[in-house]
Amino acid sequence: MVEKYLIICFTKEKKNIRVSSFQSDIKPYGVLEMYAVIEQGGKQYKVTDGDCIEIELTEVEAGATNIEFDKVLFVSDGKDVKIGTPYLDGAKVIASFKTTAEDAVVKGPKLYPMHFRRRKDSRRRIGHRQKYLQVTIDKIEA
Repeated sequence: MVEKYLIICFTKEKKNIRVSSFQSDIKPYGVLEMYAVIEQGGKQYKVTDGDCIEIELTEVEAGATNIEFDKVLFVSDGKDVKIGTPYLDGAKVIASFKTTAEDAVVKGPKLYPMHFRRRKDSRRRIGHRQKYLQVTIDKIEA
């Protein structure tokens, strides 16, 4: 559903009025969609259908095209809310890779942690770049 929005911007003096319009796929206020909170790699992610997230790099079978997350903590479909203690039984989130698991590996930003000991003339700079697995959420089953 594509909505048209109109933006009106005023300056301080309110003399110049700038009007611009744009099209967006933003849902109107009050429309709730199904979402879930999953746990993967010690982190929690809030996901909806169609989201593209980067998770910690995990072991995946060679040639696999999708992955299932069984550790679902919370599911909401806009009307009902299900909360697990700690996980929901029978709930899972199915996600897929772009092509294969090998192609879905992306690199994060380069980080430079520094070891420094004062008054000892000792410094050490270390580079680190974390690898992530990029997945797209296909389906939430509660």
